[in-house]
Amino acid sequence: MEEHICCGGVHHEHPELTEKLKNLMPDEQYLYDAAELLKIFGDSTRIRIIFVLCQGELCVCDIAETLNMTQSAISHQLRVLKQARLVKNRRHGKTIYYSLADDHVQRIFFCAMEHVME
Repeated sequence: MEEHICCGGVHHEHPELTEKLKNLMPDEQYLYDAAELLKIFGDSTRIRIIFVLCQGELCVCDIAETLNMTQSAISHQLRVLKQARLVKNRRHGKTIYYSLADDHVQRIFFCAMEHVME
């Protein structure tokens, strides 16, 4: 195996490993989409909304009351979450109820919380 100087130290190349990793690398679009999704989780208000929705389906006014925020602010963040396919809604009469789009959203949230609470 050939040695190369890298970053001030000796680095042993592993061409089989690097080739395998290159072949396993997801398409660039998937990586971009994952990065965009994680940006949505990068806002504490949206995280608080996700936490509340982990408990069950709620309308905007209940979310706003729970988080001590305006309905307008909650509606704005719910639009962002809906565009990212993280929440869904359903209408019952004049009231719109919001819930998490699927179990993935809850798992991502719980994994993040578990990591930061270690």
